[in-house]
Amino acid sequence: MSVSIAYLAVLLIWSTTPLGIVWSSESINPSLAVLLRMLIALVLGALVIKVRKINLPWHKQALTLYTYSALGIFGGMLCTYLAAPYLSSGIISLVFGLSPVISALLAKKILAEPNISGVRKFSMIISLCGLAVVCSDNFTLADDGIYGVIFILLAVFFFSLSGVLVKSVSIAIHPLATTVGALTVATPLFLVSWLVLDGTVPVETWQVKSIWATLYLGVFGSLIGFYAYFTVLQKLSASSVTLITLVTPVIALSLGAMLNGEVINDKLILGAFMVLFGLAIYHFGHLVPSIKKKRVSR
Repeated sequence: MSVSIAYLAVLLIWSTTPLGIVWSSESINPSLAVLLRMLIALVLGALVIKVRKINLPWHKQALTLYTYSALGIFGGMLCTYLAAPYLSSGIISLVFGLSPVISALLAKKILAEPNISGVRKFSMIISLCGLAVVCSDNFTLADDGIYGVIFILLAVFFFSLSGVLVKSVSIAIHPLATTVGALTVATPLFLVSWLVLDGTVPVETWQVKSIWATLYLGVFGSLIGFYAYFTVLQKLSASSVTLITLVTPVIALSLGAMLNGEVINDKLILGAFMVLFGLAIYHFGHLVPSIKKKRVSR
């Protein structure tokens, strides 16, 4: 897969995944829906690995990489599915847009990266205030919606932590091998979660929309999506990858409104703008002084 195609695939898949999660969880228990999604991706991925004869190492360093990757898959996906009954697909995507910010905070602690600049701290405040505006318009702390907030914040935390830990592992593995290895580690955890949280398979209650959404997420959202993401992560700079988080919430909010009847009101627009504006400052605020210097030198 070329880098340009992988980048476009990640952009489109990440934009449609939140809506797919909401639809798949409408008639299928969230813990079962995510388990089925991962099983589909794992089986198909293992077949591709075998047919293409891609090396899938299981030495200590590779297992560490799979485990760190699985942390984001299991913690991020399970918590996202548990949040889906309470939140719209647009808000799920919007909150996930904060993952680079949380990753930076974690990287400072775990990887001893440089201190966060004042501009970036200011951008974080703007984004968090925007998120507060979005949440305040959708539910109060007395509503069940607070569970959705807790779950989605946990999802972003696990996803961000996983990305930071993966950076600490220096190993070159085929992106598809990384995907299948991580799914191999994560899928048993999804099985245990389903047994603990539900453990039933009421097929008679499943709706066609939920079934198709689960299939889509298994093939595209997991297998192709993770493969494309690991490809992009290996080939492009971090700033190029983080651009995706600025675009996907806009597309996800639009799709949620058009296809799922999700309401986009003034508060949601204001909050979303604040979140994205804060993220834009976070990613590109440091470029402003250099641009000014170039203009002066001319």
